[in-house]
Amino acid sequence: MAAPLVTCLWFDKEAEEAAQHYVSIFAPNSAITYTKHYTAAGQDTHKQPPGAVLLVEFTLRGQKFVALNGGKQAWSFNPGVSFQIDCEDQAEVDHFWDKLGAGGDESAQKCSWLSDRYGVSWQVVPKVMKTFLASDDKEASDRAMVAMMGMKKLDIAALQKAFDNA
Repeated sequence: MAAPLVTCLWFDKEAEEAAQHYVSIFAPNSAITYTKHYTAAGQDTHKQPPGAVLLVEFTLRGQKFVALNGGKQAWSFNPGVSFQIDCEDQAEVDHFWDKLGAGGDESAQKCSWLSDRYGVSWQVVPKVMKTFLASDDKEASDRAMVAMMGMKKLDIAALQKAFDNA
């Protein structure tokens, strides 16, 4: 039996806020499914007041996540791990780019990549980009790749134009 993979995101104190933020962006078919609060048990170790949010389980379009308030640590999120969103059209690209990118580090925005307000990295990619890159027409594929590398938010019309050499 295959065990499902669940992504755990470690936050200082922002787990509930982040889960609500992500669920609002990926609605419908996204929800907070469970919230666990700290109790007095283990308080000598975790140092959190009873009642503070420990973790939030949530789903984004069927993908399970846990947001954990584990306290401040020496590490943080980085672009070495990102979540890729396959978008049907430019309206979806615009929606996810604008909502996830709001308040994020603008210097991290490169060829579909962005960092959100919590430092989590996302790739907002139109599905057609995979078609361009997998094309048997190597020259067209290369043109689309070069066009993509020069963009922040991907523009489907501009990618199509590059692919078509128009």
